[in-house]
Amino acid sequence: MTLRTRQDKRPLRGGLLRTGSARRDAVEHGVRERPLSGAARLVSAVIVVGMVLALLLFFLADPFYVRGALVNGQEFLTPSDVYTIAGINGWHLFWLDAAEVRQRLVEYPTIADATVNIDWPPNMVQITIAEREPALVWDQAGVTVWIDAQGRVMRQSADVSGLIRIVATSSDGEPLTPNTRLPVEVVSGALQLRDLIPTLESLRYHIDKGLGYNDPRGWEAWFGTGANMPEKMLIYNALVADAQARGVLPTEINVSDPDAPFACCWTP
Repeated sequence: MTLRTRQDKRPLRGGLLRTGSARRDAVEHGVRERPLSGAARLVSAVIVVGMVLALLLFFLADPFYVRGALVNGQEFLTPSDVYTIAGINGWHLFWLDAAEVRQRLVEYPTIADATVNIDWPPNMVQITIAEREPALVWDQAGVTVWIDAQGRVMRQSADVSGLIRIVATSSDGEPLTPNTRLPVEVVSGALQLRDLIPTLESLRYHIDKGLGYNDPRGWEAWFGTGANMPEKMLIYNALVADAQARGVLPTEINVSDPDAPFACCWTP
């Protein structure tokens, strides 16, 4: 008798097929990978060339380079100013980062906030800004700037009526720069004095005496800084009334410290 092993799975005499020959039978019947035809290769080549041309068009075509921006929301700055501050001229659309452009804008002293959208041509870059509002005009060392309510320095870019002007004495140093920030007490004090004396158009500022002006009756008036100007004005008017009652003329009345006001240098 002939013994059959597990590996020997040739057909048995009853017509049963050997399972080990399935793969060979499939190959013998033509089930195999065929190479791409010439037409398929041509289509693939056309697709690749098209993608390369599209990339070249994207990187080389001028419409994808920034030559301007759609600017909204400006009040004192011009669209050209905003475009220059954004620093995007000549950049390719692919390299633009809206967050970086916004950061450059909000770092500018006059701009409080900005929104930047990047899109396809023709309006690739759309910028909307919110500008800070000037609270007063500051003149120091021959340079005039705006100051907002928080004491931040802004470049003066227009004439705005109704702003009180502060003239700092020459002893106060160099002109103010965008990196300078005035104490809020100085700004609030100036605005309160303007409200208390509506006809007041300008004030003086001394680093030691604070805010003041030349009283048209013949003396210097100094009020310091801070939000308690109404109280200081009451004290000031009392000192003026006392001087007039005695028939003397002071050269200076100082109420910078409301707890220790004084009038000095009397003249007959």
